[in-house]
Amino acid sequence: MATNTKYMIVMVRHGESEWNQKNLFCGWYDSELSEKGVEEAASAGKALKKAGLKFDEAHTSVLKRAQVTLDTILKVIDQTKIPIHKTWRLNERHYGGLTGLNKSETAEKYGEDQVKIWRRSFDVPPPPMEPDHKYYKEIVEDPRYAEGPQKEAFPMFESLKLTIERTLPYWNDTIVPKIKEGKTILIAAHGNSLRGIVKHLDNLSNDEIMSLNLPTGIPFVYELDADLKPVVSMKFLGDEETVRKAMESVAAQGKAKK
Repeated sequence: MATNTKYMIVMVRHGESEWNQKNLFCGWYDSELSEKGVEEAASAGKALKKAGLKFDEAHTSVLKRAQVTLDTILKVIDQTKIPIHKTWRLNERHYGGLTGLNKSETAEKYGEDQVKIWRRSFDVPPPPMEPDHKYYKEIVEDPRYAEGPQKEAFPMFESLKLTIERTLPYWNDTIVPKIKEGKTILIAAHGNSLRGIVKHLDNLSNDEIMSLNLPTGIPFVYELDADLKPVVSMKFLGDEETVRKAMESVAAQGKAKK
């Protein structure tokens, strides 16, 4: 890896979850990693070990699929003793009333265009999660949210725009000061919370960020100058063909079954 830049940060989307495997809208539901997801997390660790990267601390969400991915990576690279910070602000986007629905079946019912709007529009949220939703209490009353978000601000749905609005304060107030201290940071989080950080770093348009499909379990590196401007953007630690296929797989999730 290049060493002539001032700062470095590495991000990785969690490995495939059991709900990813079933093609379900997951959001804030606390799905476990699938067997493939555990393998992807281990592969991410091997890629980071091969790159010789050493981390000072790590940040992740409060959801198991991100935390297990992080724990697996740290075991592989033998860096389990670094500080780990967990926050709901790095959670996946809240898919509201779509939570638990099969993406392909939802596309068949509402049409691929509508599902594409729910998944890929920047500021159009999905339908809200109502109190009679199957997973409402399991999510809203989860004790891990006792310290936030506050009950009156607890999301019932999120667009990417809303996801970014609650992710960036954590980036700016917590992670950026650590980067400026010279710490090398690893973030293991989710497709949409990471897309918000990527949009911010690379100053991407709404359309550009909505077309970005982050693959599961493949780390990517940013090298930043003294002003935290990217010198190297989103350098994936994996072969191009594997990255391409993984991105295509994510893009196909919202299509109706043929």
